[in-house]
Amino acid sequence: MLRIFLLSLYVRRLTMPSTKLTLNIQEDVISRAKAYANQRHTSLSKIVENYLATLTDREETNAEVSPWTKELIAVKKPTPDFDHKGEYRNAILKKYADR
Repeated sequence: MLRIFLLSLYVRRLTMPSTKLTLNIQEDVISRAKAYANQRHTSLSKIVENYLATLTDREETNAEVSPWTKELIAVKKPTPDFDHKGEYRNAILKKYADR
């Protein structure tokens, strides 16, 4: 079912005509974004298009996701005093302690 849905989104995007859009973005953001696109062998336009499509498609697909699945993919923000680096270090030490 998901494969068919994704294929239909892909086909819909291929058949829709493109339109030019002018955006005002800071120069440093543009240069970093161009480097990001270049590393991934794609265009900045395609990245922006995919991002906007993802944002707008979420509203359409949220109705199809079960509450149980939403619980699995829900992301909670950590508290401000959460030590990311410390937790990561502890997890790595625990993972490789037995080796």
